Amino acid sequence: MPRILLVEDEPAIADTIIYALKTECFEVEHALTGRDALEFHADQPFDFVILDIGLPDITGLEVCKQLRESSSVPILFLTARDGEVDRILGLELGGDDYVTKPFSPREIVARVRAIMRRADQGRDERSNSSAAPISNSHLAHDEKSMRIVCAGSPLDLTAHEYKLILVFLRQPNRVFTRDQLLDHAWQDPGAVTDRTIDAHIKTIRAKLRSASPGTEDLIQTRRGLGYAYVPAS
Repeated sequence: MPRILLVEDEPAIADTIIYALKTECFEVEHALTGRDALEFHADQPFDFVILDIGLPDITGLEVCKQLRESSSVPILFLTARDGEVDRILGLELGGDDYVTKPFSPREIVARVRAIMRRADQGRDERSNSSAAPISNSHLAHDEKSMRIVCAGSPLDLTAHEYKLILVFLRQPNRVFTRDQLLDHAWQDPGAVTDRTIDAHIKTIRAKLRSASPGTEDLIQTRRGLGYAYVPAS
């Protein structure tokens, strides 16, 4: 039974979502604050997180940011604001989707199932692949564990960071435009902008530098064009 963490401070909204999820055979834990949510997930990681952006202590965006430091758990944002900036920021921080209040509990269940189904399909495709492990200079892809290794150290990546590096590893030296990278690494590239790519490349470089100083230069910026992964000679 998939375990879902619902982070919502409004009891009436939480009760309807919990009822809908339990009716569909999900196990649900409810947190009223962002800090409680982080503690719950640290004690026993969940399979999915439904996260309200407007929480009484810290924002849902900050909760997402902290979760992404150690976990790639799927995250569905709940928001009372329909502004593009909020939506893009949430997805850039590692959210998988969002719904705007008011919403139907059935819509929440449908979004959860769709996101989990995409995640399962991605795992199946990777497990059924017979391709040899990809290795280019300092970076290597461990397909079975779905990890990117830099200079012998596994990188702690979000799902989108992982997908972006995999795109580069499969076609080294090729210049990808931002739109091409969005198409490769996002289920719904129309929901984000090319600024999303810049933000993710920045965090990827920081993680490469932390694992092995100098490897951040393997991902090169081609001004006016996009980005390319150039293995060290």
